[in-house]
Amino acid sequence: MGRGKLRIYLGAAPGVGKTYAMLSEGHRRIERGTDCAVGFVEHHGRPRTEVMLHGLEQIARKELTYRGAVFTEMDVDAVLARRPEVALVDELAHTNVPGSRNAKRWQDVEELLAAGIDVVSTVNIQHLESLGDVVESITGVRQRETVPDEVVRRADQIELVDMSPEALRRRMAHGNIYKPDRIDASLSNYFRPGNLTALRELALLWVADRVDEYLQQYRGEHNIRSTWQARERIVVGLTGGPEGRTLVRRAARMAAKGSGSEILAVYIARSDGLTAASPKELALQRTLVEDLGGTFHHVIGDDIPAALLEFARGVNATQIVLGSSRRKTWQYIFGPGVGMTVARESGPDLDVHIVTHEEVAKGRGLPVTRGARLGRSRIIWGWLIGVGGPALLSLALTHVATDLGLANDMLLFLSVTVAAALVGGLLPALASAAVGSLLLNYYFTPPLHLFTVADPKNIVAIAIFVGVAVSVASVVDLAARRTHQAARLRAESEILSFLAGSVLRGENSLEALLDRVRETFAMDSVALLERVSDVEPWTRAASVGPHPLERPEDADVDMPVGDHMALALSGRVLPAEDRRVLAAFAAQAAVVLDRQRLQSEADQARTLAEGNRIRTALLAAVSHDLRTPLAGIKASVSSLRSDDVAWSEEDQAELLAGIEEGADRLDHLVGNLLDMSRLQTGTVTPLMREIDLDEVVPMALVGVPDGSVDLDIPESLPMVTVDKGLLERAVANIVENAVKYSPEDETVLVAASTLGDRVEVRVVDRGRGVPDTAKDRIFAPFQRYGDAPRGAGVGLGLAVARGFVEAMNGTLTAEDTPGGGLTMVLTLTAATGHSPAGPTSSAIAQRGRYA
Repeated sequence: MGRGKLRIYLGAAPGVGKTYAMLSEGHRRIERGTDCAVGFVEHHGRPRTEVMLHGLEQIARKELTYRGAVFTEMDVDAVLARRPEVALVDELAHTNVPGSRNAKRWQDVEELLAAGIDVVSTVNIQHLESLGDVVESITGVRQRETVPDEVVRRADQIELVDMSPEALRRRMAHGNIYKPDRIDASLSNYFRPGNLTALRELALLWVADRVDEYLQQYRGEHNIRSTWQARERIVVGLTGGPEGRTLVRRAARMAAKGSGSEILAVYIARSDGLTAASPKELALQRTLVEDLGGTFHHVIGDDIPAALLEFARGVNATQIVLGSSRRKTWQYIFGPGVGMTVARESGPDLDVHIVTHEEVAKGRGLPVTRGARLGRSRIIWGWLIGVGGPALLSLALTHVATDLGLANDMLLFLSVTVAAALVGGLLPALASAAVGSLLLNYYFTPPLHLFTVADPKNIVAIAIFVGVAVSVASVVDLAARRTHQAARLRAESEILSFLAGSVLRGENSLEALLDRVRETFAMDSVALLERVSDVEPWTRAASVGPHPLERPEDADVDMPVGDHMALALSGRVLPAEDRRVLAAFAAQAAVVLDRQRLQSEADQARTLAEGNRIRTALLAAVSHDLRTPLAGIKASVSSLRSDDVAWSEEDQAELLAGIEEGADRLDHLVGNLLDMSRLQTGTVTPLMREIDLDEVVPMALVGVPDGSVDLDIPESLPMVTVDKGLLERAVANIVENAVKYSPEDETVLVAASTLGDRVEVRVVDRGRGVPDTAKDRIFAPFQRYGDAPRGAGVGLGLAVARGFVEAMNGTLTAEDTPGGGLTMVLTLTAATGHSPAGPTSSAIAQRGRYA
């Protein structure tokens, strides 16, 4: 039995028509003779969606009782027993009621697929787990019901259900999505045009990436190497030279002409040592690419044109941007250059753009790579000139030119030797001198065509020729050595300067530094290892690259840093001359690691300092604010125990009431102090459950004076996902604060309403209000606004309330009350997928004066 196939209708927002499209697909399947049944569909009271259910078999749902209410969920066992060919299952990200077979509906779907049943389902883009933070930043709502991206990516088919924001808002206004009482609030909050446009873009980009994965998979399976220009991808070839930033900006302008274009900057380093690029310049170019929305790639390859084309075809690029060569005119004798080679070998599927810049024909001017100082091509050309040059010159002088004299012939042969030395170095020049002297002796020194010399003067001339040739070759080779050493020292100085600059700038990214080591030395992976002592195992503090090492013994190159730290590199063995720069990198890595740890310790110290400040404030509160109710209790108790006064029953009742009031105040103050301590130490762990607000809010108002609060909590409110105890304490503190600052003849209004996937509780008072500059300050611990009397509290009520609300993934903000006063807005996450439960016995009143 094979696994079933999954088809998902992905929507950009609620109401775009996912369920309608799924049901339409069900009707099409039935018309084609496929056995199709509805496992679970939620029409949310939308008439057109409800009509689409007609004619489709609906498998009975399973009823579950939770907290006194009855809910229905998909009956997985019933679907497996019915075993249709295709099951329609709505709302893939739905959280099942506690007591269900699986916690999430996508887990139910996995069971159906494993049983060989094809499934058609729906999900909104905001429910994908990886996009939770992005969606929250756009809409202000944190999605509690999510589905792992991998579940959706594994789908055999993903179809985007799209609609323009204007059309969706019209559908909303016509009542096709929500009931009339929710339309205005939804249009002004979640369904704002900006929100819908951003969610639509998220959905389009996510589906585009998924399509790209399908395309890459298909190309790989069919071994397709040519470029398919389905999407513009622009590869920028960087050399680390100063022209790189010009190329990146030019590519960005090209990408801006087409929506969805990508920029991929690539630097190709040779595998034979220190990079020829300036580390500082490469760092600037990497930052520029990332700022422009592109990606930076580092590739190892000795044949730069081939590696560049291989990379471009591997990412299915459509265009390559290269800079005009910085080589001088005479340097083209060594080859056509990277740009011309790439343009010639790119084929018809890749467009190559050669961009001019200010550095054209000014010379490379960059530190050269170590290894063969003159390069492989120059050495080959040097040997060709050194060996073939004298032979060609002899042929020309004997068959074409007239007799020039031995002195002139020697000068011509000497020029060939000098050319061989300039191009190929010492050995080709020595070979040229040897071959030239033999040819001079054979063809131009009497007796001709014999390797003998009759005139002693000619022997001296040939000896001088050989000596001059060797001397010139030695001088040229020495100059090449010095040039190489100077260039290498320049490369090292730039690297060391970059490291020193990073220290002064306080850069603390250890991974970025290790990545710089990997690029500089053309290694596969780099790891910083450490251990506590000589007998302890090594641990990896940080690493970059694939397959990082676990021990220095396994590395191709290891650089000790102190007694218990080492930098381990894999990829190739470095020569001794590179270890000096590597040692500087290793020392800098140790410094960065120490700085990171010091920064962590400093953060902990700041936390401890804040805790000390809180404890100091607690001591101040205990020394004054807590002593006030204690003094009242002490005085009342002392009076009752006094034998000198005969208290009447009324006096005794008054004293006992004072004791009870003082004890209640003391209990409230101590409770807030303990709650603040829990928040500061991070020990508040909410127990999130789905409850009705009318179970919590009335209980939070028990301690307020009679007739001081009006409640307005509609019965149609959805359930909220909160910790009941924390919410009760938060609401109690907010209401107590509002009652404290409200005029005696004014009541405090506690009203609740829904806004999309959120539920708002507003506590409205008619006091003197708070200016905008102080609205955030009133939530700080031990803050009492204005002329609040001492003994009225320690100033922790709102701080505790906000801490508890944020622990439940909600928000608490302050707004001005129209007409004067302050409104506290408490926003909570609605439990989607559940209808609100009916009123419970704990709800004293849904609307009216709380007494």
